[in-house]
Amino acid sequence: MAEENKPTLENLKEAMEGAAAAAAAPAAPAADATAAAADDSAVVAAETIVREPKIDELGRSYATGKRKDAVARVWIKPGPGKIVVNGREVNTYFARPVLQMLVQQPFDVTERSGQFDVFCTVKGGGLSGQAGAVKHGISKALNLYEPALRGVLKKEGFLTRDSRTVERKKYGKRKARRSFQFSKR
Repeated sequence: MAEENKPTLENLKEAMEGAAAAAAAPAAPAADATAAAADDSAVVAAETIVREPKIDELGRSYATGKRKDAVARVWIKPGPGKIVVNGREVNTYFARPVLQMLVQQPFDVTERSGQFDVFCTVKGGGLSGQAGAVKHGISKALNLYEPALRGVLKKEGFLTRDSRTVERKKYGKRKARRSFQFSKR
């Protein structure tokens, strides 16, 4: 269904070449400013960025995801949908269903469930931060494998790195903001 309407790289390249040839040809002077503005908008539309997939020689895309102190290195490739985190299945590594759902979100949103195998190593932080890092890495790797999915992933906020981290402890304080207990007498 959706595959018939999907623009291919060849179609986009042909459209870009056609627009570039039309822009390079000498044009007759425009009678009014609206025609000139229309020509400018056509040139801008033709200059849209066509992103090509970044796939290595093994057919994988690689991305790094981060959340809090956790860093995940993620490789995706076409397959039956097996997710391996640090050498273990996702169901055993992330035992809580909420964390499993978090890792699956990029596939559910892009309707690619069961189409990609994921291999990732994650370190640092706790389980919740690691699940967020894996989700971020999967989203970035999907974007690199299929650049057409960028709009969907960006709209859901999966490509944006959540920059919230723990605030550092300050001197003269017990924690980042908590003061030592004060006794008046």
